Amino acid sequence: MSVLIFIDIAEDGSVKKSSLEALTYGAHVAQQLNVAAVGAVLAPTNADMAALGKYGIQKIYQVNHEALQQFDAQAYTKVLAQIVEQVQASVIVFSHNNNGKAIAPRLSARLKAGLVAGAVDLPDTANGFVVKKSVFSGKAFAAVSVTTPIKIISLNPNSYKTEIAEGSAEVVTFDATVDAPKVKVININKQTDEISLSEAEIVVSGGRGMKGPENWGILEDLAKELNAALACSRPVADAHWRPHHEHVGQTGGAIAPNLYIAVGISGAIQHLAGVNRSKVIVVINKDPEAPFFKAADYGIVGDLFEVVPKLTEAIRKSK
Repeated sequence: MSVLIFIDIAEDGSVKKSSLEALTYGAHVAQQLNVAAVGAVLAPTNADMAALGKYGIQKIYQVNHEALQQFDAQAYTKVLAQIVEQVQASVIVFSHNNNGKAIAPRLSARLKAGLVAGAVDLPDTANGFVVKKSVFSGKAFAAVSVTTPIKIISLNPNSYKTEIAEGSAEVVTFDATVDAPKVKVININKQTDEISLSEAEIVVSGGRGMKGPENWGILEDLAKELNAALACSRPVADAHWRPHHEHVGQTGGAIAPNLYIAVGISGAIQHLAGVNRSKVIVVINKDPEAPFFKAADYGIVGDLFEVVPKLTEAIRKSK
């Protein structure tokens, strides 16, 4: 028996930060169950796989196949099912990101395994197998009991701290049966100059209070000083002030950075649903009655066009 952790690889060949969290989480679940923790990597990577042993796993099964060079959820699901059978996995851990959301439900159906999506804590194994997850767009938590022989968990990004210790993982090449992809990728346009919102530790976000796209330079300057990703509210994206991939909220991306700075955003419930898992929220708004202040850890009531440049300058001087 074992706990199997899916290792997600970024476009540049590195291991995604959310997968490092999943590795630590999966290793701790394995300790609870007194079984081995093993990993599975399917995409091409330039990372040192053996070094991932420092996150607590003992062995990594690596599949090298041309058909897996581009992500295909159906092909990945079939290969992972073969690895699950090989290692006799009783628990499978994913990160609750785009790839995890695409594979985990398919694998759940194939293996007839119970799935808990968006877990935020280790399972309670004192009486069965109960997993805590966020529900209602992060406004509440649910305790889900999983009774199937095989259990699948997808871990919310930035909800579990990585731990590093001494260790090296054995890397084993796994010879899998791989189907030809049903989807053919004909072109890829990479955003090479931007920090990924889903992986960002700090996010600077702007709303209608910015008054227009021509004023975004002050947020870009602040983001540069903080090494942060840029985001925006839905009205900003709908008005084409910013690209839609920067839109966060209930109908956009859901993020959980360590620090979220909201500038000129009123804080409607739809926006909060996408950012309320942030560790610290800072709000800058000239309206003291803005709803966002109720959710903020820190708030500044003032003209953003005065506050943001001064904040940026203060950060620059502090360096």
